[in-house]
Amino acid sequence: MKKLISLSILMLLVLTVNAQETIQIVSADIGFEFIAKKVKGTFSGFQSSSKINLNNITESVFEGTVDVGSLDSGNFLRNWSLKSDKYFNEDDYPKIKFKSTKIKGDTNNFVVHGNLTIKNISQPIVITFKKNGNKLIGSSTVLSSDYDIVIIKKKKEDNKVNIIFTFIIK
Repeated sequence: MKKLISLSILMLLVLTVNAQETIQIVSADIGFEFIAKKVKGTFSGFQSSSKINLNNITESVFEGTVDVGSLDSGNFLRNWSLKSDKYFNEDDYPKIKFKSTKIKGDTNNFVVHGNLTIKNISQPIVITFKKNGNKLIGSSTVLSSDYDIVIIKKKKEDNKVNIIFTFIIK
């Protein structure tokens, strides 16, 4: 009888561990818009070490980098300028990094708090995500001037950038 109880408990533990479905981000599209200048673009070269548990989203970790050199605004000269030491400084800071610190919500709608690092300057940001099939679609707004990327010098708010994240998960 003791063996049967022990076996039952072991099977329950195995089923519980297997029920914690961890998924990975297999690809990403990251878009941005400098609002005041109406300039849109993308980053590619996304690498992720995220561990996402849809059954317990608050225990997940979002972490990744993107290559500054992959910046594409649809204009070669603008790309070159944005990658220069005046703005993103690709030579000294080739990666943009993000790591979550806290996650709230449920499987289909959640908010990720974390630190975004650009040019070795880390600032807290909040990304709001919705699950749509095999996609996680998130959005956030940052001020480029918080990362020493000043596009417009008049008012800090003029440096507002909307970011859209589309992660394909598996």
